Amino acid sequence: MNFSKEDLLKEITFKTSRSGGKGGQNVNKVSSKVELNIDIRSSALFSEEQKALLLFKLSNKINSNGILQIITEEDRSQLVNKERGIEKLIVLLRAALHQPKTRKATRPGKAVIEKRLKHKRATALRKINRKKDLWD
Repeated sequence: MNFSKEDLLKEITFKTSRSGGKGGQNVNKVSSKVELNIDIRSSALFSEEQKALLLFKLSNKINSNGILQIITEEDRSQLVNKERGIEKLIVLLRAALHQPKTRKATRPGKAVIEKRLKHKRATALRKINRKKDLWD
């Protein structure tokens, strides 16, 4: 996970086009939709293990050629859409490469066990006291 924004920019190719939807004349004139493409398989940023992990975890976002594609068209500005796309890519890559710590199995402490048993006894006594005496 030791990659920076500058390193990613060397690997990313940008493609712009006109975005659809509302926007009037701006939509018809300005190419504000940005498509980021990064080839995971031939990337020099990641090790082979990281590439395999990315290809596995992001398999629904990677096409058959091994290219990860992110499309942004939220803003009217092409520059803002590029920045948002890069941020989305960084978040996506970091989340996919994150390895959670392995959990160490532990036993509950004595105080916790005592507290649970005390609560259990109190509940049992409360239920016993609710019962009607058959001999009355």
